[in-house]
Amino acid sequence: SNQGLSERRAQSVVNYLMSKGVNASQLVAKGYGESKLKNRCSDGVSCTEAEHLANRRTQFRVINQ
Repeated sequence: SNQGLSERRAQSVVNYLMSKGVNASQLVAKGYGESKLKNRCSDGVSCTEAEHLANRRTQFRVINQ
């Protein structure tokens, strides 16, 4: 379920950027789920809400072509 949520979050960012005029051919959505956590807060690990929020992020890079 976390993987699917992550993929939908990434696609939402792509959709937003497209709505602001960014060309769709320049965008790729990739959700990582729990495969690239920023901290130790995986399923079953007791963490604060702030720690969990650090993993609920969207990152993107701007690459000049």
